[in-house]
Amino acid sequence: MTFYESSTHSFIVKIWLEERANESEPLIWRGHITHVPSGKRRYLRDLDEVTNFIALFLQGMGVQLGKCWRAKQWLMHLGRPGRG
Repeated sequence: MTFYESSTHSFIVKIWLEERANESEPLIWRGHITHVPSGKRRYLRDLDEVTNFIALFLQGMGVQLGKCWRAKQWLMHLGRPGRG
């Protein structure tokens, strides 16, 4: 395995708008992201989950995510219903 191969990650992202029963309901994005080398998949109920999933692999490579990124994730986590 070359350095390039060991430091590269590929992802497949599939997203779609969920059908609504009527026009007054809000649009809801759904989808899934797959890490190609490992086959790990996460189903998405929020588009921000794409970056969270990729961040796991970046951190595994030793990438230090900035304080602003971590703060944004924390604030988003607090704003979700049923979390706190």
